Amino acid sequence: MLKSTIFREYDIRGIADVDLQDADVELLGRGIGTYLVRRGARRISLGTDVRLSSDRLRRALSRGLAATGLEVIELGTVPTPLLYYSVFHLKTDGGVMITGSHNPPEYNGFKIMSGTSTIYGAEIQRIRELIEGRDFEAGEGSTRSFDIVTPYVEEVAGQFRWPRRIKVALDAGNGTAGPVLHRIIEKLNVEAIELFFEPDGRFPNHHPDPTVVENLEALKSAVRSAGADLGVAFDGDADRLGAIDERGEVLWGDQLLLIFAREILQRKPGATFIGEVKCSQVMYDEIRRLGGNAIMWRTGHSLIKAKMKETGAALAGEMSGHMFFADRYYGYDDAIYAALRLMEIVAHSGRPLSAQLEGLPRMVSTPEIRVDCPDEIKFQVIARVAEQFRGRYQVIDIDGVRVLFPNGWGLARASNTQPVLVLRFEATDEDNLERYRQEIEQAVAEAKAALGVRV
Repeated sequence: MLKSTIFREYDIRGIADVDLQDADVELLGRGIGTYLVRRGARRISLGTDVRLSSDRLRRALSRGLAATGLEVIELGTVPTPLLYYSVFHLKTDGGVMITGSHNPPEYNGFKIMSGTSTIYGAEIQRIRELIEGRDFEAGEGSTRSFDIVTPYVEEVAGQFRWPRRIKVALDAGNGTAGPVLHRIIEKLNVEAIELFFEPDGRFPNHHPDPTVVENLEALKSAVRSAGADLGVAFDGDADRLGAIDERGEVLWGDQLLLIFAREILQRKPGATFIGEVKCSQVMYDEIRRLGGNAIMWRTGHSLIKAKMKETGAALAGEMSGHMFFADRYYGYDDAIYAALRLMEIVAHSGRPLSAQLEGLPRMVSTPEIRVDCPDEIKFQVIARVAEQFRGRYQVIDIDGVRVLFPNGWGLARASNTQPVLVLRFEATDEDNLERYRQEIEQAVAEAKAALGVRV
């Protein structure tokens, strides 16, 4: 029986050989299929990442989906953005991506689209309820294969032309990005240094998570030794990217979002941009200074995409490296496309990547700090922290609590996917940074203690 704990906020995910047995995954296929059929679906797309368990899960899930009467179009091993692309290109009624995303190799999971939107929250729990109640549709479905890579490569590569040849180091992390990216780069004015382009679900060189600095060491070395204009790394299913400038310095998600926003605002004055609560205040302030509409929103790719549709935003981004382009694109997170937009900016500007952020105030900040906290009390902890600061400082509480101090800010929020709290801090100098960090960390410790957690 499928554990209820694998039904997460944004996806369905567990340890493949423990939580995702074939018979249970077939039931999951029937649950997902029933959910989609009852929303009018007749034809859906199905893709897999490179994990060693993905093909087994595909076979089991596909049987369950077809048993509800769906026509299942199997895309094979592809990046998650190509599953999203297939829904637009083939006009399917939804899709399922089998991927463990940035989790360790033994994990795997399922991202689900209904129409062109990714479902989350209560809708994922609805699928769990259908399975537990064995409330399934029945029908004679079918499966067939389709090559989505060729039309994707043609359409995406066709967007980009730049006169100056640039040198780029690219680290695919043995995930899904490599083969697709290679075909695109061949069509562009790029000299590419390709690192770990061979798909391998064991991830033998480093784990494919570009938000972890240690995973970027090979890319930094390649950029420096080759004298590259920039470097880009991809996560395992190619919906997140990390970037390195020509000096080997990391550019984080909010910095990339600002670089993209500056370019878009030259063409679309007043455009709307969405960031999450962990993004730098410098980013929001600079977008507004340039005449853009900068919106701070909740973390999570499904939540971000829904807010984009609501506001008509040109672009959204997260610190984790998800970049959602509705400007010249479809509005979903595609790290390959985002990487090409970054190359385009560098090529057309004639200036190095480091120069794209010149003129901004210098701030100091922490990376994400993760603090263990039981799932059952983590949101109560955050509520108590918010009350400690409300009245003394301005507090933004759309997703956790972001406290605006005189010379910076501090954030504490509950993870939607793990039993942890996420903290982050930014200030004008190290002294203020340390003071704000101590103040919020003390409030978190006091709130945990009040709720019976030993600290």
